[in-house]
Amino acid sequence: MLVASDGNISAATLGWILLCAVSARTFAMCFNRLADWHVDKLNPRTSERHTLVSRPQAGATLLVSAGASIWATHKLNAACFALSPLMLLILSFYSLTKRFTPFSHFFLGLALAVAPAGAWIAVRSSLASPEPFLLGFAVLVWTFGFDLIYSTLDAEFDQTHSLFSFPARFGIPAALKLAKALHLVAALSFIAFGISAGLGVFYGAACLLTLCALVWEHRLAATLDPGQINKAFFQINALVSMTLLVGTLLDLKVWRLIL
Repeated sequence: MLVASDGNISAATLGWILLCAVSARTFAMCFNRLADWHVDKLNPRTSERHTLVSRPQAGATLLVSAGASIWATHKLNAACFALSPLMLLILSFYSLTKRFTPFSHFFLGLALAVAPAGAWIAVRSSLASPEPFLLGFAVLVWTFGFDLIYSTLDAEFDQTHSLFSFPARFGIPAALKLAKALHLVAALSFIAFGISAGLGVFYGAACLLTLCALVWEHRLAATLDPGQINKAFFQINALVSMTLLVGTLLDLKVWRLIL
């Protein structure tokens, strides 16, 4: 959004994009809860999830969030609105993939990769530029990698209950090796996005910090300690996204527009 608008985004467009992002993520989470309701009950790691909200509440929230997301795309532009059903299909499809493929982690990455493309279309009404594809690809392989790490926590459960995941099918060492390779590609893709977008030294520094954070993430993952893996998944990946955002904000001098 920031790069597509050169940092000069209107309050209305920002608001509709945020509404679309939040409601779409809520839709995806509710669909995942409903799809995995019985599986989550059996998994010790997720056994409390079904107590957070009832199935009727999750269903109602699913419908409201889907409607809010589609309405937000309608308020943005015709291209966003036309693609909104595809967006919701991609977001919901991920939750079904663990039933038939060990590469469900790829489909989670694809679901998150929709966001950069959607933000670009929201601003420019098209994808006629390499930047959204570069950033979308970076997000896809980054997510693919960190979900491989996180899924090592459920490898034994997945094997026992005939669920597909990469660690359950190919083993935890293979999953961690693939995650390393994917995160190297992600780091290079984030750099390629910055070069294509004409970003400068602040974003470059953010990419360097991101690479350091990803190395740290894999050091934590190598311990196979659940507490350390949770830290790697939730905290370090939040650090990666916020670091790249701040680097972009600084290079686009967005604070000058605010002041």
